[in-house]
Amino acid sequence: MAGTPDFTARLETKVAEQLRAQRVGYLLGAGSSYLAGAGYPLAFELWDRIKSRITDVARRAEIQAVLDTRGLGIEDALDRLDNGLVVEGPHRHLVTAAIAELFLTIGPTSDVHREFVKRLAQKGDPSIKVFSLNYDPLLERAAEAARVRLCDGFAGHEHAYFDGAMFDERIGRIRGSHKGRQFDETTRPVHLLKLHGSMGWYECASAGVRRCAFASPIPTTTKRLMIPPQRRKASDTMTPPYATLWSTFRGSLGQDSVPLNRLACFGYGFLDEHVNAVIEGALARSDFSVLIFTKALADSAWNRWSAKINTVVVTEGRCSIKSEIGPGHADLWNFEKLAYKV
Repeated sequence: MAGTPDFTARLETKVAEQLRAQRVGYLLGAGSSYLAGAGYPLAFELWDRIKSRITDVARRAEIQAVLDTRGLGIEDALDRLDNGLVVEGPHRHLVTAAIAELFLTIGPTSDVHREFVKRLAQKGDPSIKVFSLNYDPLLERAAEAARVRLCDGFAGHEHAYFDGAMFDERIGRIRGSHKGRQFDETTRPVHLLKLHGSMGWYECASAGVRRCAFASPIPTTTKRLMIPPQRRKASDTMTPPYATLWSTFRGSLGQDSVPLNRLACFGYGFLDEHVNAVIEGALARSDFSVLIFTKALADSAWNRWSAKINTVVVTEGRCSIKSEIGPGHADLWNFEKLAYKV
């Protein structure tokens, strides 16, 4: 494998510099919540973990038949069973409900995520942005435990309501001075934008987009707002509340007046094309770079991203610095290590 003898040292230095820089945003994939098997399952594990929770025996058998016949994953199975319908098919709702039920039984420690949000809150940048592709509430619970103010677009108590304008708000106090009334920003909340929805999110025909307690079932007759593993995810992101979240994601990577200069991606395998397209578009900027940290990348994803000159890729088996290929790193890809480096 190519790479100079000091490749690993240069990689570690480069990563440390980039993570300590200003105007860094963060993208979290399933690997950031896996916690060496003690957290939430990865995508390839989902079906085996949820199938017993699907009580509709006939539709469960239909999903299993596609999986057995095609030898593909749950995403492909849902695509084939959806038949391109404008209205989502019943199979995806069964899968989403089963995922939520499974996640309700999992309560991993949030120590790593607590350290992560504490470090983000100590940064001088205004409104640090964390974009998550995960459904789990690890970050929210960690922020609450660490007493870090976090904005996820919801306000309220038992059934919080969504208001995307909250991401534009600033928290401070008005004080008098010789220059007149001055606004002092006193708190910079961490902004959490869950691009695929979350546990507890639902849509009510009369009350709109809401969020109940993570450990509670959503109210009956409402629609769960969790986008399951399926290629129709791209079209789903055009509806509320996703449209607001994705608009902020795109703006943060290039359309805002002061966009992010770096996006650090933890535990994301770069297999969602609607996510990749936004990131790749931002790479057209000369002042923007992407840091990819994940245990492994499929060859197609590796070939696509490791060749880019404004991208650093860190995996266990192979790494790259601005298209220079080198050996893998033992642990620098691991979120449990990186949480203490941001």
